[in-house]
Amino acid sequence: MRNLESLSQQEILALAIALEEDDERAYADYAARLRPAYPASAEVFEGMRVEEAGHRTRLIQLYRDRFGEHIPLIRREDVRGFVRRRPAWLLQPFGIEVVRRQAGAMEIESRRFYERAAARAHDPAVRQLLDDLAGEERTHEHRAEVLEAEKLHTDARREEREAGRRLFVMQVVQPGLAGLMDGSVSTLAPVFAAAFATQRSHDAFVVGMAASLGAGISMGFAEALSDDGTLTGRGHPWMRGFICGLMTTVGGIGHTVPFLVPDFRFATIVAAAVVVIELIAITWIRHRYMETPTWSAALQVGLGGALVFATGVLLGNS
Repeated sequence: MRNLESLSQQEILALAIALEEDDERAYADYAARLRPAYPASAEVFEGMRVEEAGHRTRLIQLYRDRFGEHIPLIRREDVRGFVRRRPAWLLQPFGIEVVRRQAGAMEIESRRFYERAAARAHDPAVRQLLDDLAGEERTHEHRAEVLEAEKLHTDARREEREAGRRLFVMQVVQPGLAGLMDGSVSTLAPVFAAAFATQRSHDAFVVGMAASLGAGISMGFAEALSDDGTLTGRGHPWMRGFICGLMTTVGGIGHTVPFLVPDFRFATIVAAAVVVIELIAITWIRHRYMETPTWSAALQVGLGGALVFATGVLLGNS
């Protein structure tokens, strides 16, 4: 690995060509991955890709005029001072704001490179081109804003916000809500059955922890193995499984933790209060993200919770 200061003028131009090629491919990848959900933003990055292609063409033309046809392969990885970039397919989570931050960092790095390279160039034509490219990189942030203004009109921005919301609901809210509902409701029966059958907080706590952890593992694997997300757009299966399993466990542990209190009656009252809070939270999430009417969501969730709770109490007292 070498320092930028040790590169010859020919090597600097070769490196600049490689950098512009990398940037062009990166913007093409961003545009391709954004197009299904964010078509207007994809057009913005396509415009930036075209500009980077123009930079590369000018650099290649000057290189051929000065040094001939053969361009040595010098990559950013071969020179100290460059930040390692993650390709588009490794960006997780991949969202419009993540891509915009990445693109901004790319432009800053390119500008600094051209400024340093121009200061070292002794050929007037090379120095002029590098200075010009440094200036153009400085204006790229403004250019990106212009492209956004051209491509992202009010309706397009609204559509992209709605698309982002739909993706968030499918990839995060839905698996999380399914887990929370399962953990909060399905564990009620074993927890309160054990509580009323033994009249001992410790026994109820052990049963609740076992039910919560078991349900979390089961729901996590079930969600992860349900589909790979490529056709449904529901995101990475193991991430969905993790979210679903975690929320299932959280939902069950919520009304299990009060049974750490030795006083059985007090622990039972607190656990029942936690159950009410859990059901209210589920109702709010369903109303907020699934657009279910509040009273309808409350009735559905409350009825289900009451039936399972009653089942646990009846079994515990039988």
